[in-house]
Amino acid sequence: MGGSALRSLARALADRDAEPVLLFVEGSAGLGKSHLLRELAGLPRTPEVARLWWRCGVDGGQPEEDGFWREPTLLLVDDVHRAGEDELRRLRRVLAGPEPGSAAVVTYRPEELPCPGLPLGGPAMTYPFRLTVLRDRLAPWDEERVRQAAAEVLGEGGCTAEAVGALHEGTGGVPRAVVDLLALLREQRPAFTGTAAEVAAAGVPARPAELVLSRTHALSSAHRPMVWAAAVLDGPAARDELIAVSGLGAVPGSDALLRALESAALAELGEGRYGFAVPLVASAVRATVPGPVRQDLHRRAAAALSRRQPVAWAAVGEHHRAAGEYRRWLRAVEKAAESAAASGRHQEAITLLERTLAAPGIPPQARARLAPLLARNAVTGLRSDQTVEVLAQIVQDAALPPAVRGELRLDLGLMLCNQMGRYTEGWRVLEIAAAELREVRSVLAARAMAALVTPYWPGASLDVHRGWLIKAMAAADDNGDEAMRTAVLANHVGLAMSWADPEAWDLVRRLPVKSTDPACARQAARGLCNAADSAVWLGFYRRVDGLLTEGRELATRSGAPYTEHSASGTRLLQEWWTGQWLGLATRCEEFIADTADMPFLSSDAYVVRGLLAVAQGDWAEARSWLSQRGTFGTENLPVPLGATAAGAVIRLTLARQEVAAAAEQARAAWAVVAEKGVWPWAAELAPWAVEALARAGDTAAAHAMVRDFAQGLGERDAPAARAALVWSRAVLAESEALAQGRPDALSAAAESYRKAAAAYAELPRPYSQALTTEGAGRCVLAADAAEASDASDASDPADVTDLADATGEAGAGVAGQGGASPAAPVSDPAATAAAIAELESCAHHFTDLGAVWDATRARALLRTRQPAKKGRPPGRPSHSDQLSPREAEVAQLASSGLTNREIAATLHLSPRTVEQHIAGAMRKTGALSRRDLAHRL
Repeated sequence: MGGSALRSLARALADRDAEPVLLFVEGSAGLGKSHLLRELAGLPRTPEVARLWWRCGVDGGQPEEDGFWREPTLLLVDDVHRAGEDELRRLRRVLAGPEPGSAAVVTYRPEELPCPGLPLGGPAMTYPFRLTVLRDRLAPWDEERVRQAAAEVLGEGGCTAEAVGALHEGTGGVPRAVVDLLALLREQRPAFTGTAAEVAAAGVPARPAELVLSRTHALSSAHRPMVWAAAVLDGPAARDELIAVSGLGAVPGSDALLRALESAALAELGEGRYGFAVPLVASAVRATVPGPVRQDLHRRAAAALSRRQPVAWAAVGEHHRAAGEYRRWLRAVEKAAESAAASGRHQEAITLLERTLAAPGIPPQARARLAPLLARNAVTGLRSDQTVEVLAQIVQDAALPPAVRGELRLDLGLMLCNQMGRYTEGWRVLEIAAAELREVRSVLAARAMAALVTPYWPGASLDVHRGWLIKAMAAADDNGDEAMRTAVLANHVGLAMSWADPEAWDLVRRLPVKSTDPACARQAARGLCNAADSAVWLGFYRRVDGLLTEGRELATRSGAPYTEHSASGTRLLQEWWTGQWLGLATRCEEFIADTADMPFLSSDAYVVRGLLAVAQGDWAEARSWLSQRGTFGTENLPVPLGATAAGAVIRLTLARQEVAAAAEQARAAWAVVAEKGVWPWAAELAPWAVEALARAGDTAAAHAMVRDFAQGLGERDAPAARAALVWSRAVLAESEALAQGRPDALSAAAESYRKAAAAYAELPRPYSQALTTEGAGRCVLAADAAEASDASDASDPADVTDLADATGEAGAGVAGQGGASPAAPVSDPAATAAAIAELESCAHHFTDLGAVWDATRARALLRTRQPAKKGRPPGRPSHSDQLSPREAEVAQLASSGLTNREIAATLHLSPRTVEQHIAGAMRKTGALSRRDLAHRL
């Protein structure tokens, strides 16, 4: 209701001398007229204004005329379109004499007025001079108002954008229809999850269905086909289309449309477009049409829609199917899918083809045409589980031509590997496809072989992939297809880049990025993105931006959404390693949400989000993210990504002092990388795996890891792996020096850490640089502590027990998780000062990145080893009413979800001391629990 009308009513009722107001409110069925009157009746009452109801067409629903307007009155007249002639005459007399300070509100359905446009009937009424007459029109709800209603009934989880759009479209925004449909959804079992399909499956609410059916039945049998035609077309349609589909002819059809509009069975939805005010009632009307008549209507609808430009082939196909014209239906489906694919709407094509091929009785010839179309769209676009199941069934069809079956098997294998992460199964399917296609001399044989060149999958060794590359190149050269040659080249780029082949960058430059052939362009885009991904793992971060930008632009132009999305995952990895952490967690979660239908595609985002959680000390969340939150088995992750996730999990396990478990994890993860033989991919695993084995006492295996890593790398140009190799050697040297009680060897370990830090600085990788710099400082302080004659004299008295606890553990570790805690005084003040400066720098870098856990650990090490500042009075400072620095550190880690044991390992404290610090922090902040402590902080 308009604001000006409400203000006029309010003025009239607020002042006994104000001019009276008559407000007409029009609105078709379900727009909320009666609800509006109830709201007006429920406004705060004033003793001076009476409320009177007049319910038209209801026996006893009208007040007596005597005594009207003797006092200020608000008269509420409901549904005046139902009033008979006698009642209208009485109402006209009453409305002709309102006194000052009074008002009347009259509601009606304009489509049901006996005299169109005249709510009180004819002739036109002569209103008193002082009476203000207003007219207001209720409108349907917009999407935002529908969303609010959905949230009230279904909760925020049920009012997804998809569901709200479907609700608004189906109900036309008519409030009564919205409320009734929401009531149906609320009672759905299983519970409503917010999809458009669930909205469609809910059915038609009784009120709008009965209303339109009663209005249709009120038409003569000669006019009803017009409403039936609108129901079959199921959307706004022009007059000529409705006439053509109804089969009535021009003159009878025009007359039928007028009668349908007059009875409000149909409504004008836009200029020259007609249909139902509540669109979802179309299905209720169709259900009442006799079967043979309905088939004829669908046949004529298919013909009518075929004349539109552009042709909506999917809708045409549905009409052919409903008409029983199955051959035409399948031809229309094929055209619809081809049209969608040509314009990059791959998911639309996939959905249509899946639904069609799942229907029973599809002839073999049609399946042979449609199934490859589905497969090509599925490989290029985004995954659908149903597509895999449909293709798996179709390839078992013995009636399929061998070439078609081989092509389908190829695409099925690509989907299993690239989009679903089911590598073992996908590899077998691809091997069979390569053999089938080679037998029929198909051009696609080279493509199947090229797929087996991709090295990311666990299992097959690097040599196996090289063997398939030789076969794929020969097959591509034999058939001479340029797009196929580009596909093989794109996979050759990925393979060569993965193991840092010196010729890899020359291969990248050979990609035909300027090709005007969309098929070639798609493969070139894939090659560029393959190169970008490999460059990230190798550590060529400055080259990644250009490769990703060019690859994504080319993928967008050529219609390759899968390649676009995979490039987004590479970008997240790049941002993690180069320290672009601001907003990175949000970007990861948004990407995961955007690719919810294809969790394997978002595996990069899951791992990056888990790495962030580790650095931030949110260890419970870290394990969840690193395990892909159960979306699929982590054993199926691409080898470099799986190695990275395994390294983070090993680091967490070590931090929890579960050394034996960490060592087992290290052995299992290392076996996967060693089997593959792509040694640059060991970079993110090696330091943590070496630490786990060294701390477990298996130094022989740790040495073997470092040796294999070095031999596998050889002289290859892989900067990230070379830095990781130096880091791994530093870890091994530190662990052995501490285990053997040789403080003199710690200086060599410190020097290795500094070399690793310098290498990471060159890349740049600020987080890895800070971790290795921390290792150098830790080694120097540990060496000095071992030479100290009386560590307890220089230690904080409260931490004596903590130091004893810490030094009882084996190995130090790269991140300072456990191991000996160095103590002052020291024998070399200059070395100590340098080490302290290194640790201070690390703490700052960790803080700048947002690595809360690492920053807290570095500051804790500084606090226990840094010499007392000059001028500090003896004893501890007082923190009677505020958190001490130590309490603040402990409270910060506790609020992140770490256990007392994990905090103790991080800060070199005993669990008992941690418990005391947490108790003190809770007392000083007034926190009632550890969770409450997070809020108080």
